[in-house]
Amino acid sequence: MEQDGEKKRRSRLTPEQLAEKYEAMSRYEQSAASQGYCRIAGMDEAGRGPLAGPVVAAAVILDPSKKILGVDDSKKLSPAKRQRLKAEIEEKAVAVSVGIVDVETIDRINILEATKLAMKKALEGLEPAADFVLIDALTLPELSIAQYPIIKGDALSASIAAASIVAKETRDDMMRAYSELYPEYGFAKHKGYGTRDHMDAIRAHGASPLHRRSFLKNIMGASEWECGA
Repeated sequence: MEQDGEKKRRSRLTPEQLAEKYEAMSRYEQSAASQGYCRIAGMDEAGRGPLAGPVVAAAVILDPSKKILGVDDSKKLSPAKRQRLKAEIEEKAVAVSVGIVDVETIDRINILEATKLAMKKALEGLEPAADFVLIDALTLPELSIAQYPIIKGDALSASIAAASIVAKETRDDMMRAYSELYPEYGFAKHKGYGTRDHMDAIRAHGASPLHRRSFLKNIMGASEWECGA
C-alpha cells in the first residue's frame, strides 16, 4: 500500500516539480561534465533475482538539452509509465544499448559475473561510445573508461534511472514472449520471480529451458528440478 501511495504521489507532481527532480537527479552527470567528460552513460540491470530468464543490462547516454521528466527507479513506476518513458528515452537519448546474458551462461559463471558481462555488452554497444559511466552499485573491472558506482543510483541519477527503465521493460517484454512458449509457468505475470504460483508450477511441471538450475538447486531437492516429461 505504501508503494502504491508513493506512485500516486509522484503522479501528482507538477511539471515544475518534475523538472526540479530531474535537475536534482542530473547532478552526477553534471559533475562528470564539469570534469571534461561529454558522453556520460548511466547503466543498470534487470533480472538478477528471478528463478528464470536472462539478466538484462542497459546503458543510456542522455542528451542534457532534452529532459525526460518522470524518470525514476523503474521499480517505483507503473508498467504503463515505464513503457511510455522507455519510448521517450529511446527517442531523446544520444545513445541506448542493451546487453543480454542467457540462462546457460548465468548457470555457468554465476549471476554476479553474468550481470557484469551484460553490462559490458551494453556499454560496448553504445554508439557513440561513452567516455564516462555511472553504474548502479557495481564496479566493472578492466574498463577502459572512467566509472563511478552509486548505491541506489537508479533513484539518484537520471541516466541510471533511464537505464533501469530500458533494462526492465526489455526484460519484461522478453518474459511476456516466453510466456507464449511456456504458458504453464505464468512468466507474463511474475517475470520469472519466485512467487508461490511460480514455485507451484515448477513443482508441477519441472524446470523449463528458461529456468536457472543454479538457483533452483538452492531451493528444491536435486530430484525436483529436472525437466518434466
